[in-house]
Amino acid sequence: MDFDIPENLRMTVETVRRFVKQDLEPISRQVEEEDRIPEDVIQKMRDLGLFGLGIPEEYGGLGLGCLGECLVYEEMGKVNACFRTIIGTNNGIGSQGIVLDGTSEQKQQYLPKLASGELIGCFALTEPEAGSDAANLKTTAELKGSHWVLNGRKHFITNGNIADVATVFALTDRAKRAKGGITAFIVEKTFPGFYVGTIERKMGMRGSHTCELIFDNCLVPKENVVGGQENVGKGFRTAMKTLDRGRLTMGASTMGSAQKLLDLSIDYAKQRVQFGKPIAHFQAIQLMLADMATNIYAARQMVYHAAWLKDATNSSVIKEAAMVKLFCSEMANRVADMAVQIHGGMGYMKDYPVERYYRDLRLTRIYEGTSEIQRLVIARELLKD
Repeated sequence: MDFDIPENLRMTVETVRRFVKQDLEPISRQVEEEDRIPEDVIQKMRDLGLFGLGIPEEYGGLGLGCLGECLVYEEMGKVNACFRTIIGTNNGIGSQGIVLDGTSEQKQQYLPKLASGELIGCFALTEPEAGSDAANLKTTAELKGSHWVLNGRKHFITNGNIADVATVFALTDRAKRAKGGITAFIVEKTFPGFYVGTIERKMGMRGSHTCELIFDNCLVPKENVVGGQENVGKGFRTAMKTLDRGRLTMGASTMGSAQKLLDLSIDYAKQRVQFGKPIAHFQAIQLMLADMATNIYAARQMVYHAAWLKDATNSSVIKEAAMVKLFCSEMANRVADMAVQIHGGMGYMKDYPVERYYRDLRLTRIYEGTSEIQRLVIARELLKD
């Protein structure tokens, strides 16, 4: 494997790094308190092309590839998580169903506006009884004339309250379910019968909203089946392919957060004086810093290699993506715990960013596939004939 990062990606990463430091870090506390990202900052993200990182160039995106996207998310992970989340849906789960399986007409209609940030996308798979058991959908779709009629309820939908378009998964054949009975639809917020329900109150991730979506005889044109009518029943496969890429970028983001926590902990350990000298002189602190750095180094190799493998082979990396999501999310949570310990009482105070990272990172072991599900995916791939 060639570990050299191409010059064009280096330049992109440097641009994002400056943006994070100059524009995002100074307002992280404001965003946390107000629970919203200022519109002028969202516009700067549009101007930088951040809503189109993973969307092909022919549709107005940057077309970075998996490694390039991971490098950018590593930098975005070093600041308030809501900034990554708002662009993450457009680049990942909110658009990849169309990128991977959409018709040429669907790509032309939606991808340029998603890439520019004119449209915000979301991914509506999870339901009250379909979380880790994603195939246990209750939302249904019935073809009536020129439209599909959707009925059901989705929850925990990231960006659902601000999304202009959603990739929605519904049952079209109860008997077949995941094996040919689930279909993916492109649903616009203006379609009759599409409503935003409860906006959830969460432990962390302030500035990023998670909500309920309700479909009450929602009318969706036949041409809005992802991939066209010939793809009716193939939606579960689309969902799984979409999640693979998201697990890699999620790993990159959590690894970036862990790196930031290490940097903050090193700085604090050098400044905080106890027993007449900086706590960085104490072996207990040094051991935690060493463990943090070692875990991050291992995670970085996993992320870069899996992303490189995805780009180089253009093939499925189901096992590797699950390993990245599992290891990186759990690693970052361990690092966050050690960062709080190094900061002591101050690490528990909202005046210090480690407290926010500690809360925000806890979700990464749950969403886009829990740690337990990742282990099952890995085991299944290992045991295949």
